[in-house]
Amino acid sequence: MRFPRPDARTKAVVAALLAVSLLVTLVVRGRQDLLGVVLALLCVPMVMITAVSVVAARQEDGRRPAATPATPGQPTDGLYGIDADTLETLDPRDAVRVMRERHRGRGSATGEGG
Repeated sequence: MRFPRPDARTKAVVAALLAVSLLVTLVVRGRQDLLGVVLALLCVPMVMITAVSVVAARQEDGRRPAATPATPGQPTDGLYGIDADTLETLDPRDAVRVMRERHRGRGSATGEGG
C-alpha cells in the first residue's frame, strides 16, 4: 500500500502543530533539565520546516498557468529582437533605453529612429 505524498500545506500544518505542542509542553512543564533542552531543540526544526513549507505552498500558488499564453515564436522574457552581441556592445543605460523603446514599438534594435 502506497500513501500519497503530502503537499506543502499539509506539511506546514503538521509541523506548526508539532512546534506549538512542543512549546506548550515546554512551558507547562517548566523543566530545566535534559528533557527541557531536547524539547526546545525540537521546536527549532519544526518552526523551520513550517516556514519552508509555507514558502513552498506560496510558490505552488504562483506556478498556476497564466490566463494569456505566450504567442508561438515570440520570446517571453521581454528581450524582443536584441541578441547577446548587441547587448555586449551597448552601455547598460543605452541597453535599458533601447529595450524600453523596443517595448513601446519605437526605434530599431540599435536605438536609432524616432
